[in-house]
Amino acid sequence: MWKSLVVAIALTAASGSAFAASAVNKDAETRMLIVTEGGGKTELALAAGETVEFCPNGCFVTLPNGDLEALTGSETVEISGGVARIK
Repeated sequence: MWKSLVVAIALTAASGSAFAASAVNKDAETRMLIVTEGGGKTELALAAGETVEFCPNGCFVTLPNGDLEALTGSETVEISGGVARIK
């Protein structure tokens, strides 16, 4: 019984990160995203070439051009040429 419970918890924890949104900065300079999640705002600085995971349970993200987009947690935000695209 305990073994099954431990396996279920481990699978749940592993699957949580699999559904996080990701952001990749393909530019040569740092780009900023503003993430609004659970009523709080966080600035997410992405260095040149950096990829990060964020927003595991859905959030809003303000893109470098000021557009606000809703994410469910499975998207990839790709920044190239100062423009962000959601895939």
